[in-house]
Amino acid sequence: GLPKPGEKMRARYVSGLYPLAEVGPLLRKQGAQVGLDQAEVWVAISDGGAGLEDFLRENFPRVEAVILDFYHAAEYLAKLANALHPSDETAALEQTKAWSRVLRDEGGDVMISVLESWEWPSARGLGAVRSEVLGYFRNQVHRMDYPTYESNGWYIGSGAVESACKTVVGQRMKGSGMRWSEAGAHAVCHVRALYRSEQSQWDAFWQRSLAV
Repeated sequence: GLPKPGEKMRARYVSGLYPLAEVGPLLRKQGAQVGLDQAEVWVAISDGGAGLEDFLRENFPRVEAVILDFYHAAEYLAKLANALHPSDETAALEQTKAWSRVLRDEGGDVMISVLESWEWPSARGLGAVRSEVLGYFRNQVHRMDYPTYESNGWYIGSGAVESACKTVVGQRMKGSGMRWSEAGAHAVCHVRALYRSEQSQWDAFWQRSLAV
């Protein structure tokens, strides 16, 4: 379940140079250990990468919704706002905030209607950005029902995962002057995943029996 207010989120990480197909069993194993099968509702958050929705539904078939990370969608709105106001940073920021509120409060369908009905100026390059953003939203709209998601108490952002990428991998492996072989990076990723996971994971690893 989700942590209560003020309660620290318990976390387990899987890290390494894995093909996507190999990650599913590893994640399912971790999920089973923390009671995933007993959960009443399964929800997934994706950054919209190609093939990820199929991957999630194949490996976690009880998922009720695959949610597009709200902040990835908002980045597209920011790109469009900057194209609309290329020389006015303040106006672009205010427009991004206004559109983001619509997206969060009303969802993807309404946001698409707003962008389609907007009276767009004939600024150079704006049409191409508008087409790109509308195409992205139309492709992702089935994962953008943010009002419903939030009313259900579900997270709509992948901030915890984005942060983990930095703390689990980035802080250890992207130091100044560091160079890694694939084998070395893969091994260190394993250790970092254990080290940054909840304490029981680290302790269990070192206390395990190596008897054959």
